Amino acid sequence: MAGADGARGRVWRTRSATTASSSEASARVIDDAAQHDGEASGSGSGSGSGSGSGSGSGSESDSKPTVTVNVHNPAVSYGGVNPEIEENIYAVKSVPDDDLRRDATDRRKMLGSDLDDDEVPAKRRNTAPRHREPSPVRAPSVSHPDTSPFLDLPSELIDSIFSWLTPLELATVSQVCRVLRNHANFDSQWKQHVLSNLPEHRITSPYPCKTWRELYISHDPYWFLTKHKLWFCDRELTGQVIIVRYDERRGCIEGYQLLATRNREGSEPWLADQDVHIHYFEPTVKLHMDKPVLQLNVDSLENIARGRSAPFRHFFSEQPMRINNGSDPRISNFLLAKPLSKAALAGRMANEFPHGYVWPSPAIPARHRVTGQPAGVHPLATSVNYTRSTAAMWQPRTRSEASDQIFRIRQWMEMGPPTLGVHFAEEVVTYSTLDPVLYTPTAEKPWRGIWVGDYSGHGCEFLLINQLEVDGEEDEKPLTRLEGETESAFEERFLSERVHRGRLEAIKLTGDANVPRGEYTFVADDLGEDGFIGIAQEPPFQGARVVKSKGHIAHLGFINDKYIESQLLLLSYNRLAQYWIGFGHISFFERVDIDQFLVPK
Repeated sequence: MAGADGARGRVWRTRSATTASSSEASARVIDDAAQHDGEASGSGSGSGSGSGSGSGSGSESDSKPTVTVNVHNPAVSYGGVNPEIEENIYAVKSVPDDDLRRDATDRRKMLGSDLDDDEVPAKRRNTAPRHREPSPVRAPSVSHPDTSPFLDLPSELIDSIFSWLTPLELATVSQVCRVLRNHANFDSQWKQHVLSNLPEHRITSPYPCKTWRELYISHDPYWFLTKHKLWFCDRELTGQVIIVRYDERRGCIEGYQLLATRNREGSEPWLADQDVHIHYFEPTVKLHMDKPVLQLNVDSLENIARGRSAPFRHFFSEQPMRINNGSDPRISNFLLAKPLSKAALAGRMANEFPHGYVWPSPAIPARHRVTGQPAGVHPLATSVNYTRSTAAMWQPRTRSEASDQIFRIRQWMEMGPPTLGVHFAEEVVTYSTLDPVLYTPTAEKPWRGIWVGDYSGHGCEFLLINQLEVDGEEDEKPLTRLEGETESAFEERFLSERVHRGRLEAIKLTGDANVPRGEYTFVADDLGEDGFIGIAQEPPFQGARVVKSKGHIAHLGFINDKYIESQLLLLSYNRLAQYWIGFGHISFFERVDIDQFLVPK
């Protein structure tokens, strides 16, 4: 990493030479830049079109070089080529990336999909405890001929059996007879269903409703929003992350955008290597409380229309939202979504961006996917006629068709009275969630989680750091301490055999104009011996394990994207650093605790 082999040996304690000298790297950069310059002048397009700026023609680029400035951050500097100049992307040597461009066919990215081969998904499997085999109950040998033997069971046993039922099953069994109706409507049954959808938030009252059953019905079928809590969308190239939670003070399901700001700007040369600049990163993560993205009230128009006491309830796939936000003139509707079946996905999802407009993108492991219409990416996303004509493709007609992993928000503006005004600027944004397994760290996968990273002029961006299972890991037995083995020796062996192995992926949940949401930002193919470079010796990284990685870069508009040589510094389980070798700078990434935002203050 230092300017010479001797200096590099001082910085990393290596087992073998893993990188070329700076002179060799410089030669590769110059050769690569010359090659790309020749290609650009030969094509007649110039660098302006490559950056997506649209400035400059072929003849002008032949006579006068065009320099396109990317998003500029005057507070930082770089020890290598400046990534803020678009043309410098050509000057950075790329590395092989074939394994990173096959996600559309990677089975590991489809998390136990429960969709059949038809357009309508089969009824989703339920992994709740009620599906465990209960202890058999022998019916009494003598019972009244006009009554079911089930009714002769003790009330406590009936209540225990009913605790295994889903809300829909409770509603069904309540129509059998008065006795079962009383058991099915028992408020403790409905309290557990409300609380099971509120992770890390144990409310104590059904306020503003009178009973837990009434509260559950008021927000049915939208409790999956608070259950999954974290949602990210396909809006333009940048995307957005929101946290959905329940506010017991108002009986409201609400979603707010997750934001991150830097408390400190700037950079400084690394004392161990003056050609490498370290960018400061002290982020503050918060919710944008002034502008709710999603708001579903107990006294919603849907509840008023269908009536809480009505014997039969109608299914609504779209619901108006009354969002109190005077600064935003847009009208918002909440829409349930219908996931694509396996057959439909096979015909739509593509390896190249924008991946057939399927969301979430192939790089993000997901159970359900849909066809999105992202504004700024989809050519017809703002066409009202197009969005209405394709609504039948992705709007569910029944509860069984609706996904609990994806939803949409439709927004538009109107000029004039609501009934006579002009409807324009319609936008449909698709939100998806993550399986908690992907961002819940374990002893073997300690870097899994939601992270925030520093992207210089682009600001802070949120990432999913995913550690994939290695082959045969499911069949492994727990690692135990050997006889006579010290605690420190066991910990070292555990790190070597169970932690420092396999692939680590950093996938953008929010993106920028260069590398958008849903794409890799960096990947370390192996945290083990095959990827090991050395142990950092100099502050502020001393003691950190350093492994090979690939960094993802592109021109504006995600044009000419490629992967470049980089190194990942495993500082701790809550902080990482990425050394972008060609750019000569180190940026940081920190873990985000999203559970701190689930309880309104």
